[in-house]
Parts: sequence; structure tokens; C-alpha cells
Amino acid sequence: MPSLSVKLYSFFFKYNFKNQLQSLSKSHIDHSNSNTFGITSRPEEPLVQANPTFQNGGVATKDVHIDPSSALSLRIFLPDSVLGSVGCDTQFGFAPNDSNDDSGVVVYRGYSPRPIGKRCRKLPVMLQFHGGMFVGGSNVSAANDAFCRRMAKLLDVIVVAVGYRLAPESRYPAAFEDGFKVLDWLGKQASLASLRNVRNGGGVNRRIFDGFGASMAEPWLAAHGDPSRCVLLGVSCGANIADFVARKAVEAGNLLDPVNVVAQVLMCPSFIGSVPTKSEIKLANSYFYDKASCILAWKLFLPEKEFDLDHPAGNPLLPGRKPPLKYMTPTLMVVAEHDWMRDRAIAYSEQLRKANVDAPLLDYKNTVHEFATLDMLLQTPQAQACAEDIAIWIKKYISLRGNEFSY
Repeated sequence: MPSLSVKLYSFFFKYNFKNQLQSLSKSHIDHSNSNTFGITSRPEEPLVQANPTFQNGGVATKDVHIDPSSALSLRIFLPDSVLGSVGCDTQFGFAPNDSNDDSGVVVYRGYSPRPIGKRCRKLPVMLQFHGGMFVGGSNVSAANDAFCRRMAKLLDVIVVAVGYRLAPESRYPAAFEDGFKVLDWLGKQASLASLRNVRNGGGVNRRIFDGFGASMAEPWLAAHGDPSRCVLLGVSCGANIADFVARKAVEAGNLLDPVNVVAQVLMCPSFIGSVPTKSEIKLANSYFYDKASCILAWKLFLPEKEFDLDHPAGNPLLPGRKPPLKYMTPTLMVVAEHDWMRDRAIAYSEQLRKANVDAPLLDYKNTVHEFATLDMLLQTPQAQACAEDIAIWIKKYISLRGNEFSY
């Protein structure tokens, strides 16, 4: 069973979550319509500022707002392994590890790369979707920032934490559309970065256009991102978004080139359905997120006329869902012992394996929903073991040396 401190923390968490849901339900927001611009965090959410130095755990961060028509934003996590790219010069004449001040602190400046001699080191890209039952959480919260730093270091990848729009200000399908929009944006960034490789030819106008296009690329991704090794990771409701993005990527196929989603990790997904499972009955009043509160969150997320516990956003095993499971990307499923949502995640994992998809299941004892990402639980042995287990599995899909890592 969870410790006494976890039980007490769970009690206050559930109390605050219920109050938040009730406040949102009674607010002046017209729930019949969705706000196009939206919000990505709540005032009560503890946030941390981006830090472009490598002081905090060897990972630099920056925030990027990618859509002028909405609140959709990103936090990019860059591990300090890229500092080994000595000789990765830039068109602006300074190296990536220049220091801005006299303190000796390494500040990773933004630049549009034009390698001279030695190439910049390329890293896989992980798109990460936070939890919060669609109505809370943030990609720049203290807990999510710490978790993404951990994954960036363990996997040696660039983590892109997605700040999708929250409900009820922006209802379904806003958050799901935001997820795929980021994947599409990643492809466009790769195309812009490739303009730097265009050499003489095409005249002055062509060179001016290519230079302008390269300057529009997000510099950290342009220098070090390898979108052909893209991984999706979602936590709780973020896992629902990740699975949707994975499905859309399968349907898009080569249209997403050079982006290639090679694997996804679904951590304690918020799957639901109209017919209760054993865990939903036995653990309905479980720690942190009880079933009654989550159903209320679903009512705030789905448009009123579309509310249905068997909505495609919540039930991945509805008959006729596309694409067929046999075409799905490899999927690692993480479940917790004391999570009422666990049975549906297990069932989805089983169906993927029956369709010959690589879909292992990691089931952690004495754990609760979001056990590996909640601020209080980040330093527990289970949370650290979970991150390491995820890293072992993902590495077989992002390694350039082949599938040497496997369960």
C-alpha cells in the first residue's frame, strides 16, 4: 500500500481537484462553445521559468510559441551532450557553447546552424504530453519540467513538452489537434533547417530566400533535432493525446516526411468506457483521481452534445477505429497497481500484442495514477525505476546502432 505521506498528499490533491472542477463547472464560461485561443495553464499551477543554461541537471530549456492563433506553446529541453559538437560553427560566427557573462556559466545561444567542417550532433526528438485530466497541468509546471529533464538526460534526446489548450475553455478536439499540429510543425522545422544545405545555384533571389528560410527555423532543433527518430510520450490524459497523434501519423504515412514516429509510451492513460471494468469498480475511489471526478472532467472536456463515455477520445478499442491496430506504432504501456483506469490500458496493450505490435506492459506495484510524474513522487524508487525502464525500451527504436536494447 502507498505510504501515509502519499495518502495524506492524495487526500489534499483530490480535495483541490474536486474544488477546481466545481469552480470550472460553475464559471461564467459558455461551455457550449470552445475558445479558439485558449489557455495552457491555471493560475494555481506552480510554474518554473525556462533556463537556457546547463546548470540545472545538465539540460537547457527554452519556450517557444508556435501558433499565433492559439495559446499552443512548447518547452524544449536540450541535454548538454550537444556541447560535444565542437566545430559546429554558425553563420553568425559564434560557437554553441559561448558564454554570455563573466561567471563561466554556459549559456546555449540560439542560432541557425551552417556547419563548417564537423557536423552538429543530432539527437532524437520526444514529444511529451502532460497530464491533468484535460483541465489542468502544464508543460512548464515544476513537476513536468523535472520529469522532462530526467527523460532528456536518460535518453539523450531533445524533449519537446507540448502546452496544449485546456478545457473547458477549449474543448475537444482542441488538445488533440494541438498534438498533431506540433508533429506537423516539427516536419516544417526540418524542412526550414534543410535550406542551409542549399549551395550556389538558383541565383541571388534563391539564396536570399534560402537564407531567410533557414533563419526562421527553431535553432536548437535545426542544429540538433533528428525528426526521423521521433518518440511520443503521454501521461494520463496526455497519453490519450499521444495515442491520437500516433494514429494520425500512421494514417499520414510518408506525408509527414522527414518526421517518423518510431514508438510511443503511454503512462497511466485516461481511457474510459460505458461498461465498468473490475478496476473501475474496485478502485473507483482510488488515490489522487477518483472515477467520479474524472467523469466530471470528461464532461468539461467533451462538447455537451458529444458527451459519451465511449467517445473515441476515451475508448481506444471501439469497433471500427482507424487505423487497424496491426499498423500502430510500437507502444509501451505503463500502469499503476492502485489506479482505477488500469484495466483499459492493459486491455489495449493486449489487443496491440494480438495484432503483432511490439507493446510490452510495465505494471508497477504500490503505485498510483501518475506515480512517475507527480511532484511529490518524482524521487520515489518506483518513479526513478519507471523512467529507467522506459529509457531501456525506447533506446532500441532510437539507437543508430540497431536494436541492442530490448525486454
